[in-house]
Amino acid sequence: MLAVVQILAGLAALIHLYIFTLESLRFTDRKVHAGLFLVDDTELEAVKPWAFNQGCYNLFLAIGTLVGVFLVRPCPAAGWALIIMGCGSMLAAAAVLVGTDRRFAKAAASQGTLPALTLLAALTQL
Repeated sequence: MLAVVQILAGLAALIHLYIFTLESLRFTDRKVHAGLFLVDDTELEAVKPWAFNQGCYNLFLAIGTLVGVFLVRPCPAAGWALIIMGCGSMLAAAAVLVGTDRRFAKAAASQGTLPALTLLAALTQL
């Protein structure tokens, strides 16, 4: 079951790396800022720094979770701490997203499902 936790956490991290790419590297693409994030062209310059910052948060969550995935076997205490913290934060962020604006329910499900499954699978290991 530990392998399942590692796979789920790794996939959750990969999704957050993709979100980082959208928010920090591709945000000025109209398909991204207007299509995914519902930001009007007239607001793009004002919102762009916030999106970049948010993308970096997602990058750091992904990195921490991936480090946990690789540490959980050789150094269980550190690995578990990073996986639980990373996936817990990802799930909490998804809840905040959907709680803030119901239009982002699909995005919240996309970013929160794998972390939730990781945490449920982790319960069987702890």
